Amino acid sequence: MTDTRKSPQGEWSSHFAFILAATGSAVGLGNIWKFPYITGENGGGAFVLVYLLCVVLIGAPIMIAETLMGRRGRHNPITTMETLTAEANADPHWHYLGWMGISAGILILSYYSVIAGWASGYVLKAFTGSFFGADAPAIKQQFADFIGSPIQLAFWHTAFMLATMWIVKQGIHNGLEKALRWLMPSLFVLLILLVGYAMTTPGYFQGLHFLFNLDFSKLTGGSVLTAMGQAFFSLGLGMGAVMVYGAYLPKKVSITETVVIVSLADTVVALLAGIIIFPIVFSNGLPVNSGPGLIFETLPIAFGSMTGGWLFGIMFFVMLVLAALSSSVALIEPAVAWLVEARGFSREKAALWAGLLTWLLGFASIFSFNSWAGFKLFGHNLFELLDYVTANLMLPIGGFAIAIFAGWMMTADHSEAELDLPKPQYQIWQLLIKYLAPAGVFFVFLHVVGVL
Repeated sequence: MTDTRKSPQGEWSSHFAFILAATGSAVGLGNIWKFPYITGENGGGAFVLVYLLCVVLIGAPIMIAETLMGRRGRHNPITTMETLTAEANADPHWHYLGWMGISAGILILSYYSVIAGWASGYVLKAFTGSFFGADAPAIKQQFADFIGSPIQLAFWHTAFMLATMWIVKQGIHNGLEKALRWLMPSLFVLLILLVGYAMTTPGYFQGLHFLFNLDFSKLTGGSVLTAMGQAFFSLGLGMGAVMVYGAYLPKKVSITETVVIVSLADTVVALLAGIIIFPIVFSNGLPVNSGPGLIFETLPIAFGSMTGGWLFGIMFFVMLVLAALSSSVALIEPAVAWLVEARGFSREKAALWAGLLTWLLGFASIFSFNSWAGFKLFGHNLFELLDYVTANLMLPIGGFAIAIFAGWMMTADHSEAELDLPKPQYQIWQLLIKYLAPAGVFFVFLHVVGVL
C-alpha cells in the first residue's frame, strides 16, 4: 500500500509549506527574465493568452502527474521510478526517466547559477549607482565588461552556489521550508512595490495595452509553439524537482488543488513581471523587442535616468536573485535526495558533493563568455549548448515521458487513489494527460529541433 511508504527525508509540515516550495520551484528567472522578453518579441497580448491556455491545458496536467508520481513513490526520482515501474509491471527502462530528471536539474543549475550571479552582481551595480546617467552604449559596455571577466563571474557564481548548498544541507524543515517562508513572501512584496512604481510611470497604460491587447495579427505559428514551450518550462517540469517535492507531500493534501494554486501563482508572477517591465520600457522609449538583453542591457538604462531609479533598480535585481534562489534549491534537491537515500550520504555531505559538481560544471558557462568565447560545438558555445540540450531536448522528453507514464503505464486505480477527485474531474485530467498534453509537448519538441 502506498499509505505505508514514507519519504526518508520527511514531509512538508503543512499544505502551505508545499505550496511555497512548489511555487518557489516554478518561479524563477524564466518568469521575470524570459517571459517579458519573449512576450515583447511575439507581439504582446495574443501571445499571453496562448501562454495562459497552455498553462491550463498542458502544464498543469503534467505537473499534477509528476506530483502524484512523486507522492506515490515517496523517494528521489530514480528510486521513485523504479518503485512505480515495478508496481505498474512496466518496462524497467522507465527508471531512466528519474536519471534524466536529476541530470537535467544539475546541468540546468550549472548555468542557471551563472545567470543568477549576473543578477547578484547587478544588485551591487545598482547600489553603487553604476547606471546613473549612463546612456545605452555605456550600459552595453558595462555588461560586456562584466561577462568578459571570468573572475567576477566566478565570484558571483560561487556565492550563489554556496547560498544554495547552505539552504539545502539544512533539510526540509530547517532549510527548504524556512528559506522559502522568507524568500517567497519577500519576492511577492518586491513585485507589488515595483508594480506600484510602474503605475506612476507615464508609459503604464501603454505597457498594459501591449501586454493584454489581443492583436492576433501579430501571432504566428512559431509564437504559439513558443508560448507552449514557455508554459511548460516555467512550471519547472521534467527536471525531477516537482517529483521529489511531491515525495514530501502529506497524503491528506489535495494534489490537484495545490497544483492549481501553484500554476496560478507562477502565472501571476510572470504577468506582474510584464506589468513592471513594459511600462518602464515604454516610458523611456526603449525597444520592446530587445530580446534576452531586456533585463541586463535595456532596463538599467531606464533605472539610470528615472526618478527613484537607484532604489527601484536595487529592488528589481534583488527580486531576480530571490526568484533564482527559490528555484536553485529545487534544482539540486533531487540529486541530494538520491545521494542520501541510495548512497547513504549524510545530507550535509550530499549537498556538498552535488553542489561541488554543479559549481565545477558552471565554469564551462563562465568561460563561454570570455576565455572560451571562440570555442563552438554544433554552432553553439558551451553555455548555449547546455541551455539547448537541457531546455529544448531533455525537459520536453521528460515531460512527454511523464505524461505517457502517468496516463498509460500507471493503473487508473493508482492515479485515482492519489488524486482523490470526483469521477468527472478525474476523467477530464485523464483526457488531458493521455492525449492533449503529450501531443502539445511533442509539437514543442518538433519545433525546437527544427522539424516544424
